[in-house]
Amino acid sequence: MNKKPVETIMGIVVLFVAAFFLYFAFKVSDLQVVKGYNVTAHFLKVGGLNVGSDVRINGIKVGSIIGLDLDDENYMADVKMSILPNIKLPKDSVATIVGDGLMGDKFIKIEPGKSKEMLVDGDVLPKVKDFKSLEDMVGEIIFMVTDNNNEENK
Repeated sequence: MNKKPVETIMGIVVLFVAAFFLYFAFKVSDLQVVKGYNVTAHFLKVGGLNVGSDVRINGIKVGSIIGLDLDDENYMADVKMSILPNIKLPKDSVATIVGDGLMGDKFIKIEPGKSKEMLVDGDVLPKVKDFKSLEDMVGEIIFMVTDNNNEENK
């Protein structure tokens, strides 16, 4: 077989370009895990939240989910988050699991509180709002409608 050196060089160039595009896509897509201080929140249900999901304040990524565990004493879901070191969260902040639209990924939305004390590495967020699935919301609407009809019939 007589291989031409031009084909070999072009193959190497194509591999380097592909590697560059993969690196670029990883950096631009904001998939890297945030390194900062760790905070934990306890939820009754996480509804499809995954390790690597975002932690956001007002739609801006300020952290990542680095762990999901089940507390074997009270069966709560322990969600461990890493928050950027320059973001100081008040101790009375509220963590809520929400979704990007109907079929979007789940993430944690943090609503900063007004406390003068700030969370530090290893703290637990005391205030959380659990994930509400579509079935939960439909059930609440049906309950409200049937409850209103029962009151009108009395």
